[in-house]
Amino acid sequence: MKNTFFSRKIRLTSILSSYFLLISLFLFTFGCKREKKESKNVQGNVDVVVDTIGIAPDTVYTLTSELYTADPSAHVFEGKLYVYPSHDFESGIPEDDLGSHFNMEDYHVFSMDSVGGEVTDHGLALHIDDVPWAGRQMWAPDAAKKGDEYFLYFPVKDKEDVFHIGVAKSSVPEGPFKAMEEPIEGSFSMDPAVFEDMDGSYYMYFGGIWGGQLQQWDENKYLGEDKYPADNEPALTPKIAKMSDDMTSFAEEPKDVLVLDKDGESILAGDNDRRFFEAAWVHRYNDKYYLSYSTGDTHKIVYAMGDSPYGPFTYKGVVLDPVLGWTNHHSIVEYKGKWWLFFHDSSMSGGKTHLRSVKMTELTYNPDGSIQRINALVANEN
Repeated sequence: MKNTFFSRKIRLTSILSSYFLLISLFLFTFGCKREKKESKNVQGNVDVVVDTIGIAPDTVYTLTSELYTADPSAHVFEGKLYVYPSHDFESGIPEDDLGSHFNMEDYHVFSMDSVGGEVTDHGLALHIDDVPWAGRQMWAPDAAKKGDEYFLYFPVKDKEDVFHIGVAKSSVPEGPFKAMEEPIEGSFSMDPAVFEDMDGSYYMYFGGIWGGQLQQWDENKYLGEDKYPADNEPALTPKIAKMSDDMTSFAEEPKDVLVLDKDGESILAGDNDRRFFEAAWVHRYNDKYYLSYSTGDTHKIVYAMGDSPYGPFTYKGVVLDPVLGWTNHHSIVEYKGKWWLFFHDSSMSGGKTHLRSVKMTELTYNPDGSIQRINALVANEN
């Protein structure tokens, strides 16, 4: 979502123009399979990242459907890949800085038996009319399984236009899901992502600034107005809360998830290339925890690594370069011995920001555990 607050706001048109120029120079000079080294300059207390271009994957797969979908949360249930996205449609609401034009009102669940194979749309999983406390805007969801139950977690504004996170249950991964009467107590903002650790504990990560309202909360208390840190102050962070045994409530007060630079200092609010904006996702690889998220107005998916689901996490680099469209939202999952990055762009709608489509491509780790940077704009699509 866009917002006039940000002093360093970058317009989409200039981003795309500059970005396509970079791509052209890259293809002409090096070829699309070679990655340039990233260099940094230090300006005050902020590391300024000089933009580079990632490696083009062999193939990007589009999850074909008659629906526009975005914000994909991918999981492996019952030996299949299940994807839980938001559902874009043309609501007719004018675009504004708070994302009112993202007026989604239901969810569909998709599944596939193999990458590149047939994708099944399982139909309506949950509608806003079936959520008693909901007002408008069902944004990016996630799902989890515990025992024989499946849980769909979703952010939606209540009838006072404040985002909270709801939960709905089903006996099958595709739903339909039945929503609880009230949102999760103590929840706020958006973009829930639930991570199951090796010991069977579940944690929810959530939060997003600008239209996601994270800046309207302080120490888990609602302010009712924006409170942003200064550019030279630590950036707002995603939140984490351990889930209770029944998976429908928090077992603790939400805590900050710290994202640090290589020197152990907090990423600053003015560091637009690295600071958290929205779309937190956590996965585990080789005994390390990976926190990945969107940088929002700089349109990247980046990642940090840590030794605990609570963090702190140390910033490492970019996972996914900007795609066509303003938003960038993803998930990472292992399936049949390979790792996959799910994301969305606006290519199928001709670049309309609010009409997006889900895509996926293989994600590759280096021997040291770092992630190879991906540029999906110069990849072969299937």
